Amino acid sequence: MALLKIENLHAYYGHVHALKGINLEVEEGEVVTLIGANGAGKTTTLRTVSGLIRPREGRVEFGGQVINDKPAHRIVEEGISHAPEGRQVFTTLTVTENLNMGAYTLGGDREAIEENRRRVFNLFPRLEERKNQLGGTLSGGEQQMLSIGRALMARPRLLLLDEPSLGLAPLLVKAIFDTVREINARGVTILLVEQNARAALKIAHRAYVLETGKVVLSGPAQDLLRDERVRKAYLGEQ
Repeated sequence: MALLKIENLHAYYGHVHALKGINLEVEEGEVVTLIGANGAGKTTTLRTVSGLIRPREGRVEFGGQVINDKPAHRIVEEGISHAPEGRQVFTTLTVTENLNMGAYTLGGDREAIEENRRRVFNLFPRLEERKNQLGGTLSGGEQQMLSIGRALMARPRLLLLDEPSLGLAPLLVKAIFDTVREINARGVTILLVEQNARAALKIAHRAYVLETGKVVLSGPAQDLLRDERVRKAYLGEQ
């Protein structure tokens, strides 16, 4: 049974039909990436899974249970965390306070919160160096680390990552993707949206290609890396 299963999902922004009956699955332990042009529906897919958007039709199942009728905070409690596009850190809170916000599902369990924070600092040593610094004073790369770290504070089974490399220098992009690999190696399943299709396909197990709200291609990531249509449309090759 797939950890995440999406069936015939339709979602709208007002009158705009953003998702037009998509189907996809993510198995436990996988990295699955969604690639496609701007406006293809990639971010909308993540936002629908995490409960920020309610679908008009279709279903989202997590661990065999339907979750698309649950509010976003309940979906976090089920085991899904979302690191959104644009980082969206709390600029007037410190790094530690930002991380603690991600651990609200743990209630007042200080021991568990501290343990999760140690795990995040182990993954991102730079955040530990900046733990008393305000989120708004961090560099773009550090804010991206903080956004991912905050999502990990809830110890999710499934991590939704939306454009983690957006706006980062090439050296930082490599570091972020190395970290995504490490997070997956530690047992977290990942659904990744990423404009850098080549980098995403290199670390993913499988991929789905979205165009105007529909899945038009899917398969093992290495196969899509070699697919002529993908190479021309998304990898900049002639």
